[in-house]
Amino acid sequence: MTTQRNQGSYAMNPAETTRQVILAFRDEFNFMSNFAACRVTLPAEQGLPRMRFASTENAYMAWKTLDMAMRQKMQKMTPAEAKAETRKPDFPLRPDYTDAARLAIMLELNRQKYSDKNPLLRDQLLQTGDALLIEGNTWGDDFFGFDLIKGHGHNHLGRILMKVRREIAEP
Repeated sequence: MTTQRNQGSYAMNPAETTRQVILAFRDEFNFMSNFAACRVTLPAEQGLPRMRFASTENAYMAWKTLDMAMRQKMQKMTPAEAKAETRKPDFPLRPDYTDAARLAIMLELNRQKYSDKNPLLRDQLLQTGDALLIEGNTWGDDFFGFDLIKGHGHNHLGRILMKVRREIAEP
């Protein structure tokens, strides 16, 4: 595992001198990426049925719309294709799309991703111990990630993963 000294201002215990920092979800930590294969189910809502997806990325991108045909299309796409679909100007974005709703569904999907139905992923997340998880990226995601080029970001995905890790470590 890659270990770095605590050199940033990210909220940490000031008495702590070192802590493992996982700065990006690539290579040996790719399993934490939303693009990683796993079994998750988008919950039924607003007259739409539950739907199974092969990654949290696909499920999250499908959640962004209430159009059933679009959700079904996204089930068959790669994570990158599903993400690209949501960026098209004619994408039918759900009317209740808010940051709070985004965080809630991402938490739900990651709880499923690291549940007993995905035991290998669950074990891998637990093996990160108390490492600080940062979804460092170079593609400008400063909501779920931390933009390594600009040097800022909310790192909501990293925070969600640390929350899920705490929940599964303390049954």
